[in-house]
Amino acid sequence: MEDGIGIWGVPLAILAGAIRVSTPFIFVSLGETITERSGRINLGLEGTLVFGAMTAYAVAVMSGSPYLGVLAAMATGAIFGLVHGFICKFPKVNDIAIGIAMMQFGLGLAFFLGKSFIQPVAPRLPSIALGGWSDSPQLQSALTINVLFIVGALLALALWWAFRNTRVGLILRVVGDSSDAARAMGLNPDTVRLLATAAGGALAAIGGAYLSLYYPGSWNEGISSGQGLMAVALVIFARWNPIGCFLAALLFGGAGALGPALQSVGVTQGYYLFYAAPYVLTLAILVATSSPTRALVGAPGALSITK
Repeated sequence: MEDGIGIWGVPLAILAGAIRVSTPFIFVSLGETITERSGRINLGLEGTLVFGAMTAYAVAVMSGSPYLGVLAAMATGAIFGLVHGFICKFPKVNDIAIGIAMMQFGLGLAFFLGKSFIQPVAPRLPSIALGGWSDSPQLQSALTINVLFIVGALLALALWWAFRNTRVGLILRVVGDSSDAARAMGLNPDTVRLLATAAGGALAAIGGAYLSLYYPGSWNEGISSGQGLMAVALVIFARWNPIGCFLAALLFGGAGALGPALQSVGVTQGYYLFYAAPYVLTLAILVATSSPTRALVGAPGALSITK
């Protein structure tokens, strides 16, 4: 049997790449959706993502368990979110400015603490092989799915249902739309946003753990490539809908996999231009959604970018 699969090589490579590349986007965007639904934007998730990657890798190296690495990353992500939320509750504090400061803090701290873990090899997160029925290595690779991708898909469905059908979802939506209405219902908007920001940080850190413990599966200072910031644009594109975030993450993942897919099937010239596809897509989304004449459909009313 021939090693190549002809014209099907590119779509299969893009499918495999989309599944691998999209997983961090899924968790960061779902975390940011929870945070923004409460009426707060967190631009610090890039720092949380990178620090989560470093923490997961370091704990996995020391403990020998990638699962403990993921749990440790979640804990640090929640702490980052709590710090962000605590600072933002003070009057006249801008959540966007604090997010940028937290991003730089997370990046700097990760680079400083992670220097000794660049060389050691950590155990990888397991994956599920769904292509065993095929003799094609390309198809088998495309259908090898990490467990966190499946968790992310299930989490998107759970959040979509929870926002619509649970008391917690109702509280989050009320606080996100109007602080005054929330107070009239006896809710404390600062507390709700604090917890939502912590939850968002914990999910973003899972995305970082995926980067260091599965794909690309190592720790280095350039591991994120701006995925935490791109996820904010993804949430806007998905209109704060968890299922929309999952689908948009696959779109971003496919864009990110385009260059490697072309390279894998023998394209030797110009393929590197497609490595910029996720950044071009992010810019296009921001331009398309930045209209001075119309509001963002589905945006929480208390969110700072809507004012």
